[in-house]
Amino acid sequence: MAEDIKAKLERYKTAPFDSRFPNQNQTKNCWQNYLDFHRCEKAMAAKGADATPCQWYYRVYKSLCPTSWVTMWDEYREEGTFPGKI
Repeated sequence: MAEDIKAKLERYKTAPFDSRFPNQNQTKNCWQNYLDFHRCEKAMAAKGADATPCQWYYRVYKSLCPTSWVTMWDEYREEGTFPGKI
């Protein structure tokens, strides 16, 4: 499975279509992938497993989200005031 994910990451160019977010506005898609990345990292760290599969979410949110949003959300997480559930 890890090899399959690594192969997908190598072919990755931009965020693929996600049927959960069919509309042009991709704000929710950006938010969800940001949360999924940090949840994945947290879960993998708790298991002591390799976090390589989490890179998929990272690349998707980096592709979709404005840098200013990500910077702001990272600051909120550091301060402990992040509104999302990670």
